[in-house]
Parts: sequence; structure tokens; C-alpha cells
Amino acid sequence: MAYSALVMDHFQRPRNAGVMEDANGVGDEENPACGDVARLFLRIEGAIILRASFQARGCPASIAACSVATEMARGKSIAEIEGLSRQDVADALGGLPPGKVHCSVLAADALHKAVQDYRRRSS
Repeated sequence: MAYSALVMDHFQRPRNAGVMEDANGVGDEENPACGDVARLFLRIEGAIILRASFQARGCPASIAACSVATEMARGKSIAEIEGLSRQDVADALGGLPPGKVHCSVLAADALHKAVQDYRRRSS
């Protein structure tokens, strides 16, 4: 299976990896078919995502998708992130092999769950 250079770059040098202690939105997602798991952390103030980080266990495409999702989130409004699609994550990586599209789903869904968690906490 051939990954793009961008996928490999995000896998080998993931951006924003690690726990965020002061996160006010956390989203967990798991793909039971392959066992990949992701947790995305957000720090949101004034409806803007200031910081994003992640922890993930899985294949290179899952790590890369979580990495790029955190980059996509920073500086965006929560409304923009709620409109972010699974395809947007895959496109930001220059595409994924057909058997790895579920990795962009994992990252996008974890990101959406983190926003939902923020909304729940702040209501």
C-alpha cells in the first residue's frame, strides 16, 4: 500500500502529538474493525480553537490523519470545525488509499466529538 509523501511526513513527524492538560474539549473515537483509536484535545476560547493535540494508536494513516486534523482545527471557529468533513481530512493529506479512508473518518469523528464535549461542558 503506497502512502503519499504528505501522509508519511505527518506519520513520521506528527504535529501536536500528546495530552493537553488544559483541554476543554476531548473527543474519543475507535474503529472496531481495525482497532485504531484516537483522542483529540481542544482548547477553545470565544468559540475559536486556540490549540489542538492528539493521542492515537494505529496505522500510519491514522496517525497522519489525527496530526493533520489538529493543524486544520487551530484558529478555526467551532462552527467551521462542525462543518469539516471526513473527506476534508483525507484531502488535506493528499488523499488516502481506498482501504485507509476509514482513518480520516476516525480523525474527523474524534474532532467532532471534542467540539461536542466542549459544548456540553460550557452549557
